[in-house]
Amino acid sequence: MLKFLSPLLAGLLFGVGLEISGMTDTRVVLGFLDLTGEWNPALMFVMGGALLITVPGFNYLLRKRKPVLCDDYCLPANKSIDPKLLTGSALFGMGWGLYGYCPGPAIASLSTLGSEPVIFVVAMLAGMLLHRFTVR
Repeated sequence: MLKFLSPLLAGLLFGVGLEISGMTDTRVVLGFLDLTGEWNPALMFVMGGALLITVPGFNYLLRKRKPVLCDDYCLPANKSIDPKLLTGSALFGMGWGLYGYCPGPAIASLSTLGSEPVIFVVAMLAGMLLHRFTVR
């Protein structure tokens, strides 16, 4: 039961953290990306705080032989920088810069029942399906 409940709790904690930090507000994200206008450094501090927790946490956990709730770690096998990675990164960055959402905050924003996050998430899911059926 804990194996299935822990991802749900982690996702809820992540979503609440995104909401509290203001990262579900596209104006905050776009303000960070606007270097020539009214720049907003809030995203930099949120990401810095996340790194302060994540880096030591990952170093600690990866020294263990196996995770607590799984048989093995699910780490990416491909460690090379290839055209697919560069294209995906560019598309992600363009979408993030144009709209101010990335997948986590967009999904967390669904709780507001606003039309903008719904449109974004539907478009994101459509893009994922398009990728699945066109890219091999």
